Formats: sequence, C-alpha cells, structure tokens
Amino acid sequence: MTEISEYGNAEARWRAVVERDRRAEGTFYCAVRSTGVYCRPSCPSRRPNRKNVTFFDSTEAAKEAGFRACLRCRPDSVSADQQIVATVARLIEFAEFRPTLGELAVETGVSPSHLQRTFKRATGLSPRQYAATLLGMRFRESLRAAGTVTDAVYDAGFGSTRAAYEGARNLLAMPPSVYKQGGRGERIGYALADGPAGPMLVAATRLGVCAVYLGERDQLLGLLSAEFPHAAIQQDHSGMVPHVEAVREALRGGAAGGLSLDVRGTDFQLRVWEALRSIPRGETRTYTQIAEQIGRPKAVRAVARACASNPLALLIPCHRIIRSDGGLGGYRWGVNLKQTLLDREAATR
Repeated sequence: MTEISEYGNAEARWRAVVERDRRAEGTFYCAVRSTGVYCRPSCPSRRPNRKNVTFFDSTEAAKEAGFRACLRCRPDSVSADQQIVATVARLIEFAEFRPTLGELAVETGVSPSHLQRTFKRATGLSPRQYAATLLGMRFRESLRAAGTVTDAVYDAGFGSTRAAYEGARNLLAMPPSVYKQGGRGERIGYALADGPAGPMLVAATRLGVCAVYLGERDQLLGLLSAEFPHAAIQQDHSGMVPHVEAVREALRGGAAGGLSLDVRGTDFQLRVWEALRSIPRGETRTYTQIAEQIGRPKAVRAVARACASNPLALLIPCHRIIRSDGGLGGYRWGVNLKQTLLDREAATR
C-alpha cells in the first residue's frame, strides 16, 4: 500500500493531524515535545501547537526519542479496521485473479458493506479500484519489459487482450502496442516559450495539447522524453503557435478557445481535473472541497495525488487548490510559482 500513501513529508503529515485523518493510521506517529507523548494522527485530544510537533515512522522510533504512548488514542495497539485494510491489500496484491468483494469479506470475517467502507476510508479507493490501480501499474511495467504486448497482457494479470485494451484505455490514452514502445510511432510536437515566471514547454499530439510544463529550460524536454522515450518528439514552433497562444490566453484570464486537449488519466483523475477547470479565476478550493464536489468526500488523498500528477499546468489550474488550514500545500512546479499565480489572479479578477 505504500504506493497509495501520501504522507511522505512533514507538511502532509501535519495536514493529516489537523484534519484528524483516520486514513493516515499506521503510516506515521505524531509526537508532542511539550507533553512528551506520541499519538495517532487521528487522536481526539486537543490539537498541539505545530512548533512542538515532530513525526516518527514507527512507535519504536518515538520511544527511542524519549516519548511515551498517549493513553487516549493508544498508538501501540492495532485497530481492527487497520487489520482489515492490511489484509485486503495483501490479498489483492498477491491474488492470481482479482478477488470479489464477497470473497474478500469471507477472508476478513466482516460484511461486504463494512469492508467496502473501511477500505475506502483508509485508502480513498474501493477494493475494486485499488486492484485496478495495481493492475494498471503492472501493465505499464510489463509493456516496457515484456517481449510482446500479448506477453505483457498475461504477465500483468489481464484475462484477455480485449480486457487489457479496454481496461488500459484511460491508463495509457493510446493503444498498448504504442505505449509498449515508449510511444514509438506517436508524433509529439513541442515548443518552448516564456511562461508565467520562466520557461514553459507546450506539447501536443494529433489529438490536442498533452503537456504544459513549467520550470528550468534544460529539464522540460527531459520530462516529456521520459514519458515517451521512443516517440517522435519534434520541436515545432510554427505548428505550436496556436497552442502556445491558447495557454497564454488562459494565463491572462481568457478562455482557451476551442483548444483540444489530449488528457491522459484514470477516470478518477479526469473527474478531479474537470472539477479544477470549474474553479473561477481568482478563487481557490481545498482538496476536501474538490473531493466533495466529485462525490468522493473521503478521497482527499487521492484528490491530492491527482493534482500532483496533472500534466497540463495552467489549463488544468491545480494551483488553485489549497489546504484546509489555508496553507498553500504543494505544487508540482514549485510553491513560489503557485503563490505568484494566485496573487496575479487575485489582482486581476
């Protein structure tokens, strides 16, 4: 389950403590220097002062640092729900064929409805979605490593090539035979231009704009090449002019006209990105609000992941998402740029 966790830094961990996020259970522990106590992230005790808080990956590490267990949330004990989530994840990860919800319920000794609620609350995904995510990641790896697409289909765990092509449509956004070759045969044009605070790369396939990257000029092309190492990637200043101007128009606050987008993502990511595009210029939303807007109020972490993987900076305005406590949160292209964009939009509403 480590690939689905979003608590790898202090900022994300503090946000979980502020929100008393039960989905963070078991991923880290919050220690308070003023009391000498360490707790679960969801501890119902009074919220500590941030300056007194430090985080540990295990209870053993907290104890070695001189902290004692909280008597209220009892961080040393493993809850029944945590055991259910760990068991289900293990069953899915090592199953030869995807287990049904009923089969998982029998293995864990709880009702299917309780299992579904518990697992989704902990991971932001249903068991079925979790299995699909793992299958998609395995398929990507298999396509790059296997001798043929057929080999990759069965290595990843698909029952047939038809199931693979249908199931991979949103994950790959191109035929598996093309993705297997790192985009071989796919033509991607790009142009480098001036962005909101430095260089910007805009790239497009025959279907529309597939990437808008911001950052250091010598790194931008590498990001595109890393995703499609064998695609026919060509600099095309003249052909990309309409796309670049549309991105600039979006930056100025205008509509991106009839610009076509080649948006590649899962069903969940596409829902999140569509919600981001509905945020008016000069306004912000929290991760929680977006999760509620798409009908997945418990999937806050999954929303954060979708924002972090957004390939179309500015066109899909993930910079308009902030934390529930008002903090900026993260941004793929740098927090300073995020603040610059928000300030500019607030001043030109």
